[in-house]
Amino acid sequence: MLATLHVLAVEDNGGVELIPEAPELIWGFVAFALLMAVMFRFVFPKMNTMLEERSAKIEGQISDAERARVEAEEYKRQYETQLAEARTQAEEILEEARAQAERIRAEAASRGEEEAQQIVARAREDIEAERGRLVSELRGQVAALSVELAGKIVEKEIDADQHRTLVDRYINELSGMN
Repeated sequence: MLATLHVLAVEDNGGVELIPEAPELIWGFVAFALLMAVMFRFVFPKMNTMLEERSAKIEGQISDAERARVEAEEYKRQYETQLAEARTQAEEILEEARAQAERIRAEAASRGEEEAQQIVARAREDIEAERGRLVSELRGQVAALSVELAGKIVEKEIDADQHRTLVDRYINELSGMN
């Protein structure tokens, strides 16, 4: 088979041989074996060490990433818990504010009612005082008119004691009519 390859190689290249001579092949094989021995002795162990270090580094990064993912999930869970607590507190604050506003409104309404009752009571007192003042004033006017009328009727002067007695009797009669 080697002879067939040799014949084909010579025919295709116009007489130039492509297959080297046997001693050249042997020296090439020896050089290749020495090169491989040096590579197995020095290069491959360092390359394996470097690949193992890189593999360990990648595994470390993967474990760090996994640990970071777990921590992130824990932080997310804590955040969601705190957010839920904050929402609950906000709802409680709002409810308390609503209740306080209702209490304030009720207190304001009751104070308003009390003030209205006080105003009505003061108005009644003022009305009663004014009525008393008017009654006293009317008594005085009625007394003066009665004295004048009685004086004209009797055509004599009535003394002050008789006058008061007549006026009081007349006022009592008028009060009894109402």
